[in-house]
Amino acid sequence: MTINNDQDRFLTLLEQNKKILYKVVNIYCKQQDDRADLLQEIVIQLWRSFTRFDNRCLFSTWMYKIAINVAISFYRSQSRNSTVDIKDFVLELTVADQMLEQTGDDLRLMYKLISQLDEFSRILILLYLDGYSQDEIAHMVGISPTNVSTKVSRIKQKLQRDFDSITLSQKEPNL
Repeated sequence: MTINNDQDRFLTLLEQNKKILYKVVNIYCKQQDDRADLLQEIVIQLWRSFTRFDNRCLFSTWMYKIAINVAISFYRSQSRNSTVDIKDFVLELTVADQMLEQTGDDLRLMYKLISQLDEFSRILILLYLDGYSQDEIAHMVGISPTNVSTKVSRIKQKLQRDFDSITLSQKEPNL
């Protein structure tokens, strides 16, 4: 395949799966500038790795794995060294921000609670919420399917407790 064909295919697949990127950057970064930096780094790494994508799994699964690994590295290092312009990738963070603003208060609260989890728990719950199976998640993060099930169950319980605690405290009248 020529570079132009590869680039066209990459951009098409990226466009079809861009919500994955929005989810990952929104979970890992609170500030818009940080989200833009992380998004840029993920896209760069996806492009650099694209020649190794062999269709043995869905592009979205492959994309998630790379996006999560880049997000973890970015989160740990907080480095913002990349200066490549991503205008050509047609990814608009303002669209992601608008989507988040249009969600209900409960969903915004849940995203806030998820963003407060440790990095590994954030990955697991994000993949779970996106409908990936235990086996797929296990493959992406490198743990057993049973371990995925146990960890996701505990995360869901924690999120439910935290959510209930916050919503209950908001409903209680001030004396």
